[in-house]
Amino acid sequence: MQAGHKNALDCIKAFSETDFTEDLKKFDLPTLIIHGDDDQIVPIGAAAIASAKLVKNATLKVYPGAPHGLTDTHKDQLNADLLSFLKD
Repeated sequence: MQAGHKNALDCIKAFSETDFTEDLKKFDLPTLIIHGDDDQIVPIGAAAIASAKLVKNATLKVYPGAPHGLTDTHKDQLNADLLSFLKD
């Protein structure tokens, strides 16, 4: 929320136009993917669901009703899920 306008636009351009498919296929460690199903910025199907299919040993956690900023709106759930994933 403190990024400059140009920086934010450059970031959107970079992540929306870059194909990370081959990079994701190379992941070889257990990976936790968390996404809110009400994210209006990054579509869950094109991001989290697609990534979870490409990453071996991926765990996908979908937060019902969570927006793009779930690190703030769902921080307690996120922290608990991160700690649980790291302990396993």
